[in-house]
Order: sequence, then C-alpha cells, then structure tokens
Amino acid sequence: MKLNWNVDSSWTLFIDRDGVINERNFDGYILDKESFVFKKGVLEVSESLFSKFKYVVVVTNQQCIGKGLITTAQLNDIHDYMNNCFVQNNAHIDMILVAPEIKGSQSHLRKPSPQMAYQAKDKLKDIDFSKSIMIGDTDTDIEFGKNLEMKTVLVESREKCFANPDIMVSSLTELNQLLS
Repeated sequence: MKLNWNVDSSWTLFIDRDGVINERNFDGYILDKESFVFKKGVLEVSESLFSKFKYVVVVTNQQCIGKGLITTAQLNDIHDYMNNCFVQNNAHIDMILVAPEIKGSQSHLRKPSPQMAYQAKDKLKDIDFSKSIMIGDTDTDIEFGKNLEMKTVLVESREKCFANPDIMVSSLTELNQLLS
C-alpha cells in the first residue's frame, strides 16, 4: 500500500517525541539523556523520512517541567542529545517546541491546542497546515493535527486511543514505506 497524499518537499512533518521518536515511560517521565532511548528503527529511517519534507518540527507536551521534576535547561540537554543523534544519521530537525504546562492547568501550549503549530508558523512562515502531517501516539496528538486540518498518523502503542487518525502505523519505518 502507498499513501496518495502527494507529499513533496513543500510539506511539513510535525512529530511528537515520547512514544514516536523515543520509548515512552508510561510510569513517569524522561528526565535525563540516559533514559532517552530511541524507538527501534527511528534513527535508521530518519534520513529517508525527514528528507521528504521541507520542515520537521517536534512538538512535545512536557509537564515534567511544570511539575518541577526537570528544568528547561535539563530538557534542552535531552533535546540536544536527540538532535545530535539525528545529525549523526544525516537527519535534520528544524525546530523543537515544548509545552511545559501541567495537564489540566490554564494550558495555552499543550496539545491538542494548536499554539505550538502557530509558533512554528511564526518562525517558518511558509508552513501550510493543509500540507502537513502530524505523527503521534495519543488522542491529543491526533486532535492537534485535526484542529489544524493536517493529515494525521497514529503510531500504535499500548495507550488506548479513540481519535480517528487518517492512518495507523506500527512505526516510523512503516510510515516511510507508505510515503515512498
């Protein structure tokens, strides 16, 4: 099967972090780079997948900051490590956006709010949400994409999801094959 979305180098890939790029800690949070474990195949497929898009933007809810479990500087260290691993695999990320608020608080950035996408568009002016894909592993990720009329891809995990993505895949490797 191949997707007929006509993805080309003018499209943007929005991608969630925990559960999509790295193994998700269902019992807590990723609080240091030693706990940050890439999901199987992510680094190997990243060059091929990311190169299909003009921009790659990571959008991640990180309430561990709001809870005081980690500082923004510590989170930046984790993201520097992640980004360096992608660079070593010839994959480029244009932007990493973080929502630090606690779930249920007066949240302006947390997905499914579209604010992180608007932040990306403020900096990368030619982002067209109708020519964007959101990849995530939770309802809030899919709702984020749907709120902006993006194509949505759910990476299956043990979390039960009730949102209705455009497609479901087992991994980024599978998505890359569908887009080839």
